[in-house]
This record gives sequence, structure tokens and C-alpha cells, in this order.
Amino acid sequence: MPYNILLADDDKDFRDEFKDCFEDYEIVEASNGNEALAILKKPNEIDLVILDVIMPGLKGTEILKQIKKSYPDMGIVILTGYSSKDVAVEALKARADDYIEKPININKTKEIIERLLDKKNGEDINIGGIKGIIERVKKFAERNYHKKVCLKDAASAVFLSPKYLSRVFKQNTSMGFSEYKLGIKIAKAKELLQNTEYNIEQISDKTGYENIESFTRIFKKMTGYTPTEYRENARSKKSKKIIVKQELKSGKKLQKKAGLQLTR
Repeated sequence: MPYNILLADDDKDFRDEFKDCFEDYEIVEASNGNEALAILKKPNEIDLVILDVIMPGLKGTEILKQIKKSYPDMGIVILTGYSSKDVAVEALKARADDYIEKPININKTKEIIERLLDKKNGEDINIGGIKGIIERVKKFAERNYHKKVCLKDAASAVFLSPKYLSRVFKQNTSMGFSEYKLGIKIAKAKELLQNTEYNIEQISDKTGYENIESFTRIFKKMTGYTPTEYRENARSKKSKKIIVKQELKSGKKLQKKAGLQLTR
């Protein structure tokens, strides 16, 4: 699923119904405001927050203020079960991006979510047209590189037919969706090989391969190296760069100590 929504509401039945109605999104649940804040403080990929205005502990509008203070660019929608303009006005004054009244109108809610997600990602599908759609498909691929997703899944995420998306994606990127996704997987694998201590099997698993043999075979086909060879080569180059920097630094210190002027 392309986007992650944090839904904070103390009504478990409502959260379950919301998830059923909005299956296109990854819904992260919180039963109160403090739990929502705790989720946001940890590493996350939350794109949008939907807060009920009345929850145990802090009010939704108070949580809203705290989120906006720490994450000013985070899109936030307030949920209210009261047909009162005062609640909506209070939420908007606290810098909510929009509000939704319960019981929710599914179509209207989807429009609000889509608009705020497009705004967050710097694209307006209505204005950007195909360019906006392609950017969303790219983000879909980036977020799901480790999962079993295909062109049909990406097409469903942007409400297009797979055949049409395949054509316009290739026209705009000069490659197919599968090829683009594979490039992301290999780039992530390179990053893990260079910057972590994960073993090859762990990296294979993290990049979505069913077994280490498939990962090794595809990685070598794409890079010319096995994962182990790539890691050794990358670390060797890194070590050489560190040595050169140390030697240059040491040389400059000796020149300075000897009273010599550095030449450039």
C-alpha cells in the first residue's frame, strides 16, 4: 500500500471499520493521544494522522498542537462526532489541515485523504496529470520494494488499468515497473552491504527474496559482483579513502609545524 495513516481513536470498532473502508492504505492504530505521540517519536513512515477529538487523556486538539510543534509538515485531520462548528473551528485554529464528522462519509473522507497526501508529496494529480501519477507509482515501488507487489498492485493504487499504467510508466521512465522496482531493491541491498553488519542471508530477507541463492544470482547479474565480493570491494575502497585522508591530514600538520605554506 502506498501510504501510511496513523489513526488515533479510542473506539476499536470504528478503527476496524475504517480499516475495512480504506484498504488502499496501511493503517497504524493508536487508542489514545499519548500512544499516537509515542508512535510518531519512533522511526516511522507515517504520511498522515487522523485524530479523534475526544479520547482518554489529552484531547485530540492538544495532541494536534504537540504533533504540529514537533512535525510541522505532518498532515493532520481531526475526527469529531459532534455536529458543531465550534469543534471544527478550534481544530483549524490549532492548525489541523481538515476535519471529518462522524459518522464519516467515505467518499468525502477519501477525497480529503488523497488531497492531503498529494499535497504532502508535492504533487496534485489533478494538476500534475501523468507526471503526478508516475511519481506516486515510484513512491509505491520504493515503499514496497521488499514485498511481493506487481504492476497490477501499483495500477490499483492509482486507479488505472495495468495495461495503461505499463505504457505511460515506460514512456516517462524508459523502463518497466518491474525493472524500476528491481533497481530499488539492488540499491537498497548495496546500502545494507556497505553500511551494516547484516549477513548476506539477512540482507536477502530484508530486500524481499525468498532465498539467498536467488538474491545472489540476481545481484551478480545486476552488478557484476556477488554480494560478498561487493561488500569486500566497497569496504576496501572505503578503507583506502580513510587512509588517504589521514595521510593528507598528517602531511598538512607536518607542513604547518615546519612553517611551510601549503600549496593548492
